[in-house]
Amino acid sequence: MDATATTEDTRPFAWFRTLGSRGRRAFVGAFGGYGLDSFDYQTLPLGLAAITAYYGLSGGEAGLLGTTTLVVSAIGGIGAGILADRIGRVRTLQLTIAMYTIFTVLCGFAPNFETLLVFRALQGLGFGGEWAAGAALVAEYSQAKYRGRTVAFVQSAWAVGWALSVVVYTVVFSIWSPDVAWRVMFWTGVIPALLVLWVRRNVQDAPVAEAARATKKERGSLAGIFKPDLLRTTFFAALLATGVQGGYYTLATWLPSYLKTTRGLTVIGTGGYLAFLISGAFIGYVTGGYLTDLLGRKKTFLLFSVLSAGLIVAYTQIPAGANTLVLFLGFPLGFSMSAIFSGFGAFLAELYPSALRGTGQGFTYNLGRAIGATFPAVVGFLGAGGAMVFGAVGYGIAVLALLGLPETRGRELL
Repeated sequence: MDATATTEDTRPFAWFRTLGSRGRRAFVGAFGGYGLDSFDYQTLPLGLAAITAYYGLSGGEAGLLGTTTLVVSAIGGIGAGILADRIGRVRTLQLTIAMYTIFTVLCGFAPNFETLLVFRALQGLGFGGEWAAGAALVAEYSQAKYRGRTVAFVQSAWAVGWALSVVVYTVVFSIWSPDVAWRVMFWTGVIPALLVLWVRRNVQDAPVAEAARATKKERGSLAGIFKPDLLRTTFFAALLATGVQGGYYTLATWLPSYLKTTRGLTVIGTGGYLAFLISGAFIGYVTGGYLTDLLGRKKTFLLFSVLSAGLIVAYTQIPAGANTLVLFLGFPLGFSMSAIFSGFGAFLAELYPSALRGTGQGFTYNLGRAIGATFPAVVGFLGAGGAMVFGAVGYGIAVLALLGLPETRGRELL
């Protein structure tokens, strides 16, 4: 049947079966959209060393490429959240995937740094918006008891897309010279165009969202999430997103360059080290989803904030020559830094009513992304080695934000 099932199902992967046929198609669309979003995003960090050399960029200019993408993605995410409440989750999902696909490909044709900066910024509009639409779409099909793990599996698509990008990076940079290879990396970003066609034919909004859009007068309203009953929630949810993403994007933006320049690894060596990090990330996303259903949203955020801060400091303080330790520490680092994201989709969905859910999720998550995006730029000016420890500060901010938010495990969506 198409509606979310209400009977008890204790078999493995019950979370997936209880979505219903419409919900399962929505899950596939959101999973694919977020995975390919990750693939297109990672083309810059993986090619950053080659781009820096090609254009003769300073560390600050290189960091600006990453930060600009994330800052503009906040605008895209907020806008997509509003659109998701007004025109629907699925239509917004299609628009955002098309946006990040087009501008990722155009980055490969950039004749100079300034043009690349503009294209990368415009890519950020779609990059930021896809998550807001996809997370709300899947959360609304999920049963309350399974929502954390269900949306976490969508979140795990980030690791899948990241892994795919590393495979492509390894092949592309082994075939072409760096001056050409970074452009080819961006051109491979055309792949998500196929997903847009599939989503258009196969995916529909959940009934709860369709009903809210048809009956609620106040939908897709920024003013609505700042009214007295939601103001506190909006402030602390944005603060939580700022801390978590500040820590994460510091590592995601600078780790490939750090491995090549500070640790002296080759292209193949960098891919091997990232494989440990990414495999840890995938398992972390999935594990974090189960934990957020078992322990609660807030306890899971707290646990992985502490672990991530400690590991990022340890990772960047390993002495020269101890590259084997760097290799193995990448697994728990990727695990912790990804597991903390698992609860976001369910937690933010449960904090807002259906008519304002896309807006609330889009605004808080992406405002946090924009502010957290300043962390990579700071690291660019300070240096990509020990200065990455600056990212650990973000996790301390996340812990403070939890003090102002309620526990929502088991809450039904209205």
